[in-house]
Amino acid sequence: MKLFTNILVVLAIGLIIFNISLLDFKHPLEGNSMIAFIGIAASFCAVLILLIFRMSKSIEEKMNDKF
Repeated sequence: MKLFTNILVVLAIGLIIFNISLLDFKHPLEGNSMIAFIGIAASFCAVLILLIFRMSKSIEEKMNDKF
């Protein structure tokens, strides 16, 4: 499971980098730049969710080791 979440985090970071390359800094809220902002936000949320999931799994493992 850890390998799977690592792969997904790397893919999400790759999407963030790709969407940053699509931004037009002169007109950031028009056309494709708005779509790029939405993609960056969605990828950032995906990274956060995956990191929270990984932390919850490690807490679960520690709790099961105690009992």
